[in-house]
Amino acid sequence: MLNIAVLVSGGGTNLQAIIDAIADGTIQNTRICLVLSNNDGVYALERAKKAGLESCVLSPRSFPSREAFNHALLQKVQESGADLVVLAGFLCVIPEEMVRAYENRILNIHPSLIPSFCGTGYYGLKVHEAALERGVKISGATVHFVDSGTDTGPILLQKAVEVQSDDTPKSLQRRIMEQAEWKILPQAIDLIAHGRVSVENRKVIVQ
Repeated sequence: MLNIAVLVSGGGTNLQAIIDAIADGTIQNTRICLVLSNNDGVYALERAKKAGLESCVLSPRSFPSREAFNHALLQKVQESGADLVVLAGFLCVIPEEMVRAYENRILNIHPSLIPSFCGTGYYGLKVHEAALERGVKISGATVHFVDSGTDTGPILLQKAVEVQSDDTPKSLQRRIMEQAEWKILPQAIDLIAHGRVSVENRKVIVQ
């Protein structure tokens, strides 16, 4: 059984996609052992409550220093027994100590086809605003492992989504969620749960 900790900051749509995929068997041999948010009162926590999942809030503002928050974050995830950490719209920088402790065991979903529109400053609607401003015809989503950089870790899955001529950042965001993010994030977790993923020389091998 693969135990996963899902880290969230907002509405939790990707968390819901994982919950639903476990319920309908799209993701097998997996349980969510913890939902952790850096923000109190977000809807992701309500989703966790409705699903009967353990959840908690750890806000950097509640700690005397960023180092203290980083230590508490790692400790809470380790105490949960998580084998895999899934970042589902988690807008805190993952500390180096956690990256080292969970090497190639932290997954992130990014709403573009990396290496396009990624890195520092590219999150949420900013990604889609940049894609539309550039005039790309194809965008999409990427599931990758987290390393010490920003959106630079080994890529596990990508799915392309067509950009339409009348798209707004919000409409493009929604289509990428529906057609890509909510599909490839559960798929990635299921592949890992079945032991089909390995990383060699910073490249992901799927068996």
